[in-house]
Amino acid sequence: MDLISLLKQPEGKTLEYKRDLSSPEGVLRSIVAFANTAGGVLLVGVESRTRRVLGVADPLEDEERLANLVSDSIAPVLVPDVEVFPWRKTHVLAVAVHPSAARPHYLKSLGPDAGVFVRVGSTNRRADATLIEELRRLARNESYDEQPMPDLSPEAIDFRAASESFAPVRILKRADLGTLRLTTRHQGRVVPTVGGILLFGKERERCFPDAWIQVGRFQGGDRRRILDTKEIHTHLVPATEQVVQFVQRHTSREAVINGVRRTDRWAFPLAAVREAVINAVVHADYSQRGAPIRVSVFDDRLEVENPGLLPFGLTVEDIRKGVSKLRNRVIGRVFREIGLIEQWGSGIQRMIGACVEAGLEPPLLEEVGTHFRVTLLAVRRRAPLLDEQERRIVRALRKEDGLATREISWAIGRTERATRARLAALVERGMVVEVGSGPTDPQRRYFLALAAAEEP
Repeated sequence: MDLISLLKQPEGKTLEYKRDLSSPEGVLRSIVAFANTAGGVLLVGVESRTRRVLGVADPLEDEERLANLVSDSIAPVLVPDVEVFPWRKTHVLAVAVHPSAARPHYLKSLGPDAGVFVRVGSTNRRADATLIEELRRLARNESYDEQPMPDLSPEAIDFRAASESFAPVRILKRADLGTLRLTTRHQGRVVPTVGGILLFGKERERCFPDAWIQVGRFQGGDRRRILDTKEIHTHLVPATEQVVQFVQRHTSREAVINGVRRTDRWAFPLAAVREAVINAVVHADYSQRGAPIRVSVFDDRLEVENPGLLPFGLTVEDIRKGVSKLRNRVIGRVFREIGLIEQWGSGIQRMIGACVEAGLEPPLLEEVGTHFRVTLLAVRRRAPLLDEQERRIVRALRKEDGLATREISWAIGRTERATRARLAALVERGMVVEVGSGPTDPQRRYFLALAAAEEP
C-alpha cells in the first residue's frame, strides 16, 4: 500500500476514511462490509470529507485496540492487515481487508441476521435475507440459477421455445438440456434448474413473477411524462431483441455523409444498447423480488437497470478492465452458446468502445440501492473548458507525480497567491486533488485527479 496513492482517491467501494476510533461500531461495519463485498482499505487518522490528514496520537495503542475490536466483535473470525504509515510528525493507521472466503461476516452484537453489511458505493448497507443467501451461495461456489426446482418435472421446460432460440446455431436435442444445466439430477430424478425455468419455463412468471423487462420512453430528462411504455414478458432470449427494437424505434438518428455514402448515426449506438441489455439479463439477481429489469429512454440518456449489485468481489473499476464474474452460469452459458455473448468480460469493454467511437462519453456504471445501472449518454464528448493557466497547471502535474504550490507557480510563471486561486478552482471541479493536513499546511501537494489524468 502507498499512502499518497490512497489519499489521492475519494471514498468509494474499496476505500473509507475515519477521523479516529471514537465510533468503533462504524469502523467495524466498514470492515465487515469490505470483507463481505470486494475488500477495501480503511484509513484511520484522515478526515472523510476534506481528506485532511490528522493522524493518530498513539498508533501502536490504536493498532492493538483495533485488533481486539475485530477479534471480539466480528464472526466468523476475520484478520485484516494493519499497517502504520508515518506522516509528518504523526502516523496514519491503514487497515487492509481482503474479500473473505468465509462470508457472510457479521457483527456479533447484532447477530447473523441483522449484523451482516455489504458495501454499496461509499456506504455500508445492512444486508437483507436475499443478499445474505447470495453471500452463502458465493461461499459454496454456487450460482442461483444452477439450483434445482424439485417440485417441477422436465416437461416444465418449453423445449420448442429452447429449440427456436438455438436454431440459428445448431439443432437442440433433449439430451442437451442436461449438458446446458437447464435440467439437473436431484435426489435420483431429473428436474429443471432455476436457469432452465427462467430461460424457457412454460410457466416462468408463476415461479418468477419479476423475471420480465419493462421499457419506457419519457419526454425530457425525468419520468414525469411517459410517451410510450411496454412490458416484455416473453422468454429472455427473444426479449433482448425486442428491447433493442423498442429503443431503436424511440431513438433519434441523423444522416452522416462521408463522400458519396450516407450512414445513419443513432443517438445511442445500437451495439452499446444491445450489450447493456444482454449484460442486464445475464447478470440480474433473479432471487430478488419486486423489481423487473428496467430500460428507460430519455432525451439525453438511456438507463438500463437490473436487480442485483455487482457480483461480490468485483468493483466498477474491475469490470471496466474486463474482469468478469458470472452471476447466472446457466443463463450465461446459453447466451454464449447462441452467440449473444462472445467472450466473458468483454461486453462492458465493447459497450465503452462503441460509445467512444461514436464520439460519446463512456457509459456511466453504478450501483444504486441493490440494483446495477448502466447509463448511455447521448451528449457528445467535450473537453473541459480550461484557460491557458489551468492548462499549464495540468501539463505540469501530468509530468510530475505531485507538486507543491511553489513548484507549480514556478512552472506557470505566476505568484504563489495567484497559483493557489487557480488550484482551488481545479480542486473544486474535481480535476486536481489536494493532499495535506489542511488548507494552511505549507507542505501540501497537488496531484492530477485520475479522470483528468486519463484525458488526452
